[in-house]
Amino acid sequence: MRRAGKAGLAIVVLALAAPARAHPVPFSYLDVQLQKSSIDVSLVAHIFDVAHDLQVTPVERLLESSTVAERESAIRMMLAPRLELSADGRVLTPVWGSTEILRDRQSLRVHLRYATASPAGTVAVNTVMFPYDPMHQTFVNMYEGETLTSQMILDARHPRLEYFAGSRQGVAAVIRKFVPAGVHHILIGPDHLLFLVGLLLLGGTVRQLLLVVTSFTVAHSITLSLAALNLVTPPARLIEPAIALSIVYVGADNILAKGGRDVRGWIAFTFGFIHGFGFANVLREMDLPRRALGWSLFSFNVGVEIGQLLVVVLVATALVALKSRSQWAGRHLAFAGSIVVIAAGTFWFVQRVFFPGGLS
Repeated sequence: MRRAGKAGLAIVVLALAAPARAHPVPFSYLDVQLQKSSIDVSLVAHIFDVAHDLQVTPVERLLESSTVAERESAIRMMLAPRLELSADGRVLTPVWGSTEILRDRQSLRVHLRYATASPAGTVAVNTVMFPYDPMHQTFVNMYEGETLTSQMILDARHPRLEYFAGSRQGVAAVIRKFVPAGVHHILIGPDHLLFLVGLLLLGGTVRQLLLVVTSFTVAHSITLSLAALNLVTPPARLIEPAIALSIVYVGADNILAKGGRDVRGWIAFTFGFIHGFGFANVLREMDLPRRALGWSLFSFNVGVEIGQLLVVVLVATALVALKSRSQWAGRHLAFAGSIVVIAAGTFWFVQRVFFPGGLS
């Protein structure tokens, strides 16, 4: 009876050990080294994965120099379409180097070199190294010269990364990406635009309008930075309805205002904090580069301000032109516009509170 028990235990141990030996390390390792005129890449892949896709049995044959030499061309043909590397938006073509056997790791190391005309500002890596295994991960180490600067993981759900170098070229790449992103976001964000337009409907001097825009800018820049740095991150289910209510408030204030002190700067400043969290939700989805966080935040903000100024100039110019022809028409446009602002804000509030998935 005791022997039968030991035999059963041995079978269980062997059964548990078999899968572990069958696929002991479902990982690949990619070292990407940025040089002045090239990007050097070292790829380490476990022999189990290579053998599976090349149908080599037993897998240990890939630890023999003769087998690797015989299969080297096939290894390259298999890996080439699975690893795409681009610099500053241009896809690079690799020069394949030697294939090295790492017996202690039961792996193969492949060397590649990508020539670049100048130091890369941004490098993108796109890879699903072994698609047959949905759990497979590729660990990426980014180097600038000999210094390890970043580590990331790619898999089937997240096959792409974008890296910004810490050089002048990297800063320029960040600016080129995030300034247009800021402009684009403000111009396609109807709630932010309508809030601004509502503040401008009553018109005013250049100084008054600049105060409104500056107050809004200062406030949303503060909360945008806090949220992007994960210091304060209120949920979108609270922020989005609050943005809608801010639009309703601006429209109502326009209608109820009967002269007196112009408080639109304070309104813009107060609600700018809320809108900043809304900007941050969008920016967070863009996967900010950690090493260039300051520059990406600054660039996105600059883009938002450029977009805002475009709107302010267009709306203010149109209102001034209209009022110069007819004060009556200007007043009625401000009233009608405020009604539209209130209606849109109310619609968005109801939609975001009661129908967060969208109205059909």
